[in-house]
Amino acid sequence: MKTIFPVHRFAAAALSAAICISSTVPLHAQDQAAPAVEADAPGDAPELTEATDLAIERGLQYLLKTQNPDGSWSNPDGNYHMAGTSLALMAFMVKGHFPGFGRHSVALDRGKEFLLKKAEESSTGYAGGMYEHGLFTLALSELWGMTANIEDNKRIQTALERAVQVILRAQSPLGGWRYTARPDSGQDTSVTAMVFVSLASARQAGILVPTETIDRVVTYLRDQVWNEESGGFGYQGSTGTTLPCTAGGAYAAQLCGMRDTEWVQASIRYMENSPKVFNDEEIGYYYYAHYYAIQAMVQAGEEHYAKWYPQIRDSLITLQQPDGSWVEGKKKTYPHATPMAIIILGTPHRYIPVYQQ
Repeated sequence: MKTIFPVHRFAAAALSAAICISSTVPLHAQDQAAPAVEADAPGDAPELTEATDLAIERGLQYLLKTQNPDGSWSNPDGNYHMAGTSLALMAFMVKGHFPGFGRHSVALDRGKEFLLKKAEESSTGYAGGMYEHGLFTLALSELWGMTANIEDNKRIQTALERAVQVILRAQSPLGGWRYTARPDSGQDTSVTAMVFVSLASARQAGILVPTETIDRVVTYLRDQVWNEESGGFGYQGSTGTTLPCTAGGAYAAQLCGMRDTEWVQASIRYMENSPKVFNDEEIGYYYYAHYYAIQAMVQAGEEHYAKWYPQIRDSLITLQQPDGSWVEGKKKTYPHATPMAIIILGTPHRYIPVYQQ
């Protein structure tokens, strides 16, 4: 696989190897944005076929057609704007499209402005609901330094710092997070994975995330929800292990620096040995599960990724709807399926630092 991403993001990507070392260094070149580099042709990444590239483009066109007048993306009922917009922006970023540059600049600028306005309207920096807040924080951290407008980069930094503080304050004493931004609301593997990935991304970009926060996440994942017998992760305990929880738990643990530990490697084996793992009718929360699983395989190493990616690639191409979208469970209840499918398919491009090894 060839690692490619805009020249002004090299510094942020270089920080990924030091994820568990505290840093207050700001993102390099955050005030000197440069045009995004167009994605390589499929030939530069053999696993990225022409059919894959076409599916991604059709998905992006669907997102362009369904963007709301206020710049956001949501489900058809008009809900989940923060999650929908954050994921949609990252779907474009996975192909090297950023606000202010190229043919999608206007649409992406509108999406970015929606997030920033909502951030500035919030007295605390909370996006509302920890799932949405995690995605919101992740999108901000990957946008920081990647826009054409220098003043917007400063606004993104302010919003990102506030968003991270919300997460830090909301961590449970046991190390995880739950649905609301309160440390006494409990924890579960699903929310914890979503929130911690955003912290990892923010840390790569230069935002301070205390080592103690990461240590508590590791303790929670290993001691509270990992099942030694199966190697998988449960939702709120070590029983009832599932693919979505295992994929999210494994990826979060890897980003904590636990990639080479036996318990994380066992979780990779759990996923690889799961029956019918590429059948959307057998695996609940299919897109959510594979959104984490493919990144866990990237972290696990080339051998694991090389076996996993072609299978999920072919599955997603088959599942794409005639209008270019993807649908979870035959319903458009949540706005995550289409952008998550694009992010999964676009993994070979390696534009987004937190999705790199």
